[in-house]
Amino acid sequence: MINKIANIVLVGPMGSGKTSVGRRLACVLKRDFFDSDFEIVARTGVSIDHIFDVEGEEGFRQRETSMLSELCDISNIVIATGGGIVIKAENRALLKNNSFVVYLASSVEQLVMRTARSKSRPLLEKSTNREQTIRDILEAREPLYQEVADVVIDTTGKKLYAIINEIKKSIPQ
Repeated sequence: MINKIANIVLVGPMGSGKTSVGRRLACVLKRDFFDSDFEIVARTGVSIDHIFDVEGEEGFRQRETSMLSELCDISNIVIATGGGIVIKAENRALLKNNSFVVYLASSVEQLVMRTARSKSRPLLEKSTNREQTIRDILEAREPLYQEVADVVIDTTGKKLYAIINEIKKSIPQ
């Protein structure tokens, strides 16, 4: 069933590797790849930071839900989602409907390291303590990631291909 129509959707906090893993996983599985944040930027012509500034987080979350709904209507693809996609119940329902959801978990330390140089993460840009912000976000979202996940893959200290192989082994045949 999974190889016929179901999508593989990657969820997890910012810096967990959703885009990097998703892009490579799609190549390995010979599927198209979509990053929901990238698709929003491409559609609007402005950065996510700009959307946050003009429409606030709620405006961005509405765009995110609309994009997820569109992407879930496409069959047999790999989708990397934004870290906050799980916040809305509507999104969690979309994720659980005909998708194989992979939660890419990471240690706080690794997330801090991976996001250290990033200038395009609105929730971190306003923070005076990035590590604490990441801890707070993780604490709030962890149960939601767990709720939607068909499998949890810990990416801490792992190479890209090791993560890809773990995901491939977990996909139902």
